[in-house]
Amino acid sequence: MNIHEYQGKQILKSFGVNVQEGIVADTPEQAVEAAKQLKIDYNSDWVVIKAQIHAGGRGKGGGVKLAKNLEEVKQRATDIIGMQLVTPQTGPEGKLVSKILVAQDVYYPGASETKEFYISVLLDRAKGRNIIMYSTEGGMDIEEVAEHTPHLIFKEEIDPKVGLQGFQARKVAFNLGVSGNAFKEMVKFVTALYKAYEATDSSMFEINPVLKTSDDKVIAVDAKVNLDENALFRHPDYAAMRDVTEEDPMEVEASASNLNFVNLDGNVGCMVNGAGLAMATMDIIKLAGGEPANFLDVGGTANAQTVKAAFNIILKDPNVKAILINIFGGIVRCDRVAQGVIDAYKEIGNIPVPIICRLQGTNAEEAKKLIDESGLQVYSAIALKEAADLVTKVLAEQA
Repeated sequence: MNIHEYQGKQILKSFGVNVQEGIVADTPEQAVEAAKQLKIDYNSDWVVIKAQIHAGGRGKGGGVKLAKNLEEVKQRATDIIGMQLVTPQTGPEGKLVSKILVAQDVYYPGASETKEFYISVLLDRAKGRNIIMYSTEGGMDIEEVAEHTPHLIFKEEIDPKVGLQGFQARKVAFNLGVSGNAFKEMVKFVTALYKAYEATDSSMFEINPVLKTSDDKVIAVDAKVNLDENALFRHPDYAAMRDVTEEDPMEVEASASNLNFVNLDGNVGCMVNGAGLAMATMDIIKLAGGEPANFLDVGGTANAQTVKAAFNIILKDPNVKAILINIFGGIVRCDRVAQGVIDAYKEIGNIPVPIICRLQGTNAEEAKKLIDESGLQVYSAIALKEAADLVTKVLAEQA
């Protein structure tokens, strides 16, 4: 589950990580009051207005602006709140900005220069270990750094049996080239960051940039946090941070119906039981000349209500030209799914696209008979190749 920058900073701060302080605002008037409060609390004459959306690259799209006085705060907030912010990570449609973070200016002058770094903590699935990935090239897209200057990216593997060791935190600080008090601050920062990552059951913490200020403090200026949804039952306070307005509406609806759904941009809707079978079904669709419009796993207990919910979600996509239902009857009987398809079809009414229903496993023949005798616009199949051929056929008829 993705959360906003200000929420990520709240979590980091609760574990002792130094962060750029800020106050969330929904209106320009609230932004002005927030700027006044930052002046009182942190002596911050200038503030940064930052759009709060679930996407990186906000500055490139005009979603991060510096304000030198209260008049500029109000103007910048007025410009950003309500804008459709387009960044390299949002796609051309962009995302609507409904709230902003009014943050303190931490790039203040001092005795020595500031320096930006990149630090993230994530799981290396191939090795089964957490890693700290870091670079001296903070403030840049890490993908660009990896492509053009890979020698500037460092990785520190963490043994899960013992956790982050002191020498590893010091190694990170050493490789980043900091010294003196900044070295000590960086060690503290890395240690607290890793502690926060583990304690929150997160799948990723990405801080870009991590700033060494002119007076040798180390601060998280940004925070991109991804929480493991499978562990949210242990963290109801974090689960409450979910912002469904930032998510695909179809995926939100699917989640409410306990369906595993990912929206794609193809023309063939998929309804499958089992993640592995769903992936194979997507491959079959591509081999048949189509493009999968979604990943949808209805689980092992599909019934009429489940099928109906899945139909409703798939049919919201105007690009869908056909629907392929691919069910293996192991836990659930095929005839039960077939009856669910028929009942859902009748309840929904006229479904404007052809349906290919491939049922294999327990009571597959009975299921095929139910489909064939239903009188509905449903093509039944038992073999996977037969289902693929039917996909090719119905797509050709609509071409």
